[in-house]
Amino acid sequence: MQFNRTVCKSLTWGVVLMALLGGLLLGGCDGGDRSQPPRPAPEVAVVTIQPQEVILTTELPGRTSAFRVAQIRPQASGLIQRRLFTEGSDVKAGQALYQIDPAPFQAALDNAKAALGRAEANLPAIRGRAERFKELLGDKAVSQQNYDDAAAALNQIQADIQYYRAMVETVRINLSYARITSPISGRIGKSSVTDGAIVTAYQPVPLATIQQLDPIYVDVPQSTTEVLRLQRRMADGRLTHDGTGQNAVQIILEDGTTYPLKGKLQFRDVSVDPTTGSVILRMVFPNPKGVLLPGMFIRAVVEEGVNQQAILAPQQAVSRTPKGDPFVLIVDAEDKVQQRMITLDRAIGDAWFVSSGLAPGERVIVEGSQKVRPGVSVKAVPFEAGSEKMSEDSNNTTPLPAKSN
Repeated sequence: MQFNRTVCKSLTWGVVLMALLGGLLLGGCDGGDRSQPPRPAPEVAVVTIQPQEVILTTELPGRTSAFRVAQIRPQASGLIQRRLFTEGSDVKAGQALYQIDPAPFQAALDNAKAALGRAEANLPAIRGRAERFKELLGDKAVSQQNYDDAAAALNQIQADIQYYRAMVETVRINLSYARITSPISGRIGKSSVTDGAIVTAYQPVPLATIQQLDPIYVDVPQSTTEVLRLQRRMADGRLTHDGTGQNAVQIILEDGTTYPLKGKLQFRDVSVDPTTGSVILRMVFPNPKGVLLPGMFIRAVVEEGVNQQAILAPQQAVSRTPKGDPFVLIVDAEDKVQQRMITLDRAIGDAWFVSSGLAPGERVIVEGSQKVRPGVSVKAVPFEAGSEKMSEDSNNTTPLPAKSN
């Protein structure tokens, strides 16, 4: 009896296990009939490349210099009686700056006038004598020698008069030099002499320096390599001049702010500096408020020309290989991702100017490139600047390892 009970229990557990196994098999068979839906293609935001008209500019370091510089030197020797200006002030052309003691020059002028007066006083008598001797010479009343002596005396006194007149003018000029005036309008610096100093005519050390600051020059060196590059672009037709704002120039100050007034490119020097291999671009800027001072370092933004068919790619669409070579991901006609190596020229705003590698009409991926690889089919949607991220999963994806050539 005990044996029968054991056999019955074993059979019961066996039936239960067979039933459970059958249920699992049936469940597996039912699940095999259900098909999983295909995973949707990832969505990426693209920008269609279109050629644009772009004004290309280059930024060059430069330095300001005064429009005019006048070093004040005395033209006559003497004692400085007074300084007639305030150091660091603005002066006008013709304004008196120094007063040299005029007494010696005034005395010399009076002496020259007296000598001129004496010569002019003797002129009528000598002229009358020469005229009488000329009349008497015809009647043989005087000798030829007497007449020649009278004519020579007349010529002598006339020459003396011209000499003394020139002397008077010379001394008068020297007297005017006793009052030193400004030859130009501008800002005057410090004075190298004080009242009571002795100065000499045309001395090597200037008494003061005046600089005209409005307008003001900006001198910018440009390498000959850059000049040749621009000439080639012009010859190839990649750059043109619009003829309107070609000479307009803007500068950026040392603190990074843009100078509000635009200047004009005056000329490009024809001589190359052998030490730097560059030529000088000279520009003229208005400076009514005196913001620009001589010797300031600035950055000049010079217009190179206009590119009628420029290819611009958003900066966020451009990636780089481990070697640093730039590339973009594009969506081809079959909606598949392709990697394209490009060549960059410069940044223009928030875009890169692409010199080669992209063609008009190609679709460049701007957002969603982290979750795609070359050869993967994607769904391309137009990129909208400032839009939200398309998928939260993009933060969790692994960046695509870029291919290098």
